Amino acid sequence: MKKQSLFAKLCISFLLIFLTVPVSLSQDYYEVSKVIDGDTIRLENGETVRLIGIDTPETVHPSKAVEYYGKEASDFTRMMVEGKQVKLELDVQKLDKYNRLLAYVYLKDGTFLNSELVKEGYAKVSTYPPNVKYADLFTKLQKEAREKIIEVSGLQKKRE
Repeated sequence: MKKQSLFAKLCISFLLIFLTVPVSLSQDYYEVSKVIDGDTIRLENGETVRLIGIDTPETVHPSKAVEYYGKEASDFTRMMVEGKQVKLELDVQKLDKYNRLLAYVYLKDGTFLNSELVKEGYAKVSTYPPNVKYADLFTKLQKEAREKIIEVSGLQKKRE
């Protein structure tokens, strides 16, 4: 009797887990139909995806003006993924309060979009527990990007 009860509980648990993951994640790659802004994309299946762990300047916020470097961040994301196939990696939390899918996004060639945005200076680190899988990587890349900007701008010599 106890074995049957445990088996039933396990089956229900697996079923609940399966039902809480969006059905759209059943395939490996998804086509990006539109870039909403630097850190938000829309897939061909209609799903809106918010990139985890990063934040780019706003371009379409309903109560904010376009922020400095927002257009450049959006253009970079557009150039990287619009009309292309991407793979999604989820973390602990699947959806945000706006019902957007939270994901790490990879191009077919293996490029990690979230980290590329930070590395190139288009995004800053913005992690919200429990989705912190790549927080250390993003922090490292942000530090390196800032150091690169200082080096290129000649500020390093002025400090010395």
